Amino acid sequence: MAKTKELSKDTRNKIVDLHQVGKTESAIGKQLGLKKSTVGAIIRKWKTYKTTDNLPRSGAPRKISPRGVKMITRTVSKNPRTTRGDLVNDLQRAGTKVTKPTISNTLRRQGLKSCSARRVPLLKPVHVQARLKFAREHLDDPDEDWENVIWSDETKIELFGKNSTRRVWRTKNAELHPKNTIPTVKHGGGNIMLWGCFSAKGPGRLIRVKERMNGAMYREILSENLLPSARALKMKRGWVFQHDNDPKHTARATKEWLRKKHFKVLEWPSQSPDLNPIENLWRELKVRVAQRQPQNITALEGICMEEWAKIPATVCENLVKTYRKLLTSVIANKGYITKY
Repeated sequence: MAKTKELSKDTRNKIVDLHQVGKTESAIGKQLGLKKSTVGAIIRKWKTYKTTDNLPRSGAPRKISPRGVKMITRTVSKNPRTTRGDLVNDLQRAGTKVTKPTISNTLRRQGLKSCSARRVPLLKPVHVQARLKFAREHLDDPDEDWENVIWSDETKIELFGKNSTRRVWRTKNAELHPKNTIPTVKHGGGNIMLWGCFSAKGPGRLIRVKERMNGAMYREILSENLLPSARALKMKRGWVFQHDNDPKHTARATKEWLRKKHFKVLEWPSQSPDLNPIENLWRELKVRVAQRQPQNITALEGICMEEWAKIPATVCENLVKTYRKLLTSVIANKGYITKY
């Protein structure tokens, strides 16, 4: 049941004044636009208590004083990784004995809840500045330019994924603040590795990388899949290729190969997976694959290929259409990781 809106003190006093001059409850309700029952309740309260003010309500008092609430709120704001046990001890030293659930309930009333810290790339100051520079330089690029980009990346898909979590106290929509995230760096592992690409016109090729990838293998992948993808996607003349700053991608031999092939390459800031919209396609793919619950590596590979091919071109188009909004978010977040 929805909570009713409380009448203002002026309205309650006006009801009493009209009652004292002899008006009926029905007449008062009609004049003020209120229900007769509401008018009657206010009049009965005035007759009983000689006031229309809100009376003290029953219920146990808060165990944590307003000063204590400010103290623990300030503590978790400075260090979101503070545990409930730490806060219990802090309050106990201040003379207040409470339980962990009380801490949770108190912080929740302040708009804070315990959440798993997001894992994000480790950003050094040089990375932050490079990301800001990229976003500012390309913010005003026309949509047609982004539609003529082939985005690429590698990803690892595990047959049975594992999640390592850490909890932090944060407010709503603050999951990507640096204090609330867990920095990570790229590392090997995973059950299968995939290379894929896409443009605003749809998914390009997706292949499984069965051996440890090196520069030579990466160039072979591009040789066999990049240009065929561009043709299948009917890219316009002068299309641009995007890949990140993985050492295999930035090796001298790879750069020379791309130059000889006359491929235009988008200059890319390091540690910026959130700037590559293909990350959204990887997430889409992983959700689709998980729903089909493959039981072995062979099935995992086959399902990946099937589900990649099913991703609608409209999904790809929308990812590219919103790219300017993503750049705006990077600038607003002062170069730190944004949602993607």
